[in-house]
Amino acid sequence: MVSNMGHIDFKPDDFGEKSITLEMEHHDAVELVREVCKKHGFGIAVEFSPSELLNEKVGTDRTPYYVLGACNPKIADRALNITDKIGGLFPCNMVIWEERPGIQTVYHVSIMKIAMLLGMAPDDKEWQGILEETGNIVGAVFDELASRS
Repeated sequence: MVSNMGHIDFKPDDFGEKSITLEMEHHDAVELVREVCKKHGFGIAVEFSPSELLNEKVGTDRTPYYVLGACNPKIADRALNITDKIGGLFPCNMVIWEERPGIQTVYHVSIMKIAMLLGMAPDDKEWQGILEETGNIVGAVFDELASRS
């Protein structure tokens, strides 16, 4: 995994990267992702618009960018029972940004996989169970987004 340039080359599956393009307006994409996440067991613990914040605070002209902080409380509780450090990565984010009007990208990386890669969580049977469960849920979210786009 270490390249000749001294950095680690990870493949998207190593850190649970998922992405999909939706053909709809930004607000509609945010609402759809919120709805689908909730349907599959994620509550939305926090949400915010970095683009609105930056446009207001530093006078930028960023295109719409939104973060939904998704959380499955039962899985979060299991993860915290294994490692307190996982809280440094909470919540699982679903990020929605506008590529251009009417075209949105939804992006996610697995905090559970990242925690294991960084040594914040063990590579054991119990953690593998969490990875499998969260992977299945996130997969279902992205499958449904694909079917509804």
